[in-house]
Amino acid sequence: MQGDDAELTAAVRAAQDGDETAFRTVYRAVHPRLLGYVRTLVGDGDAEDITSEAWLQIARDLARFSGDADRFRGWAARIARNRALDHIRMRGRRPAIGGDETELEGRASEADTADQALEALGTGRALGLVAQLPHDQAEAVVLRVVLGLDAKSAAAVLGKRPGAVRTAAHRGLRRLADLLDAGNEAEQGVLDGIPLQRESRRGTARSAGVTDSGAPTQKDM
Repeated sequence: MQGDDAELTAAVRAAQDGDETAFRTVYRAVHPRLLGYVRTLVGDGDAEDITSEAWLQIARDLARFSGDADRFRGWAARIARNRALDHIRMRGRRPAIGGDETELEGRASEADTADQALEALGTGRALGLVAQLPHDQAEAVVLRVVLGLDAKSAAAVLGKRPGAVRTAAHRGLRRLADLLDAGNEAEQGVLDGIPLQRESRRGTARSAGVTDSGAPTQKDM
């Protein structure tokens, strides 16, 4: 167990014994990632309220939870997901699932796609691009990379097989890499034009009345 997970496990167990400071530690460690996951389900507008509702249930049911940090993150994600899906059903909307789930049955890459994505997902811009992925891929990427669940725990949240989750995450991360590359190329194109724009503005400033006389003054002579 890694250091951060060991600390979270200890905090969860202390919170179960009624330690309010420990519960705040758990909340600070998990909430930002849990909120990011809910945003992939319902968008920005309702994510805060739904995540708050999930935390109310987490606090209420915490005494019945059993497990370590990874199991806790998966348990919290299942609660948040159920809240989000209830909200979607009440609004008469459905998640925009991309493609038939059967196409995820293929063999996943043997590489650990979560490790490959950590650096790319370290920026807010990359996290924003997750919303452009097919819904099943977005969920898999956020659960695996942002919430840090292993494939088995993520599969339990989604009600799928671990292999299907690994495949969805792998495909999502490949698509995310393409989106990042396209964004970097567009950004570079904008930056390439900046020097000319600045030079143009300098020339405009001189022609707009800025005194720049080349005649020698009495002090220069």
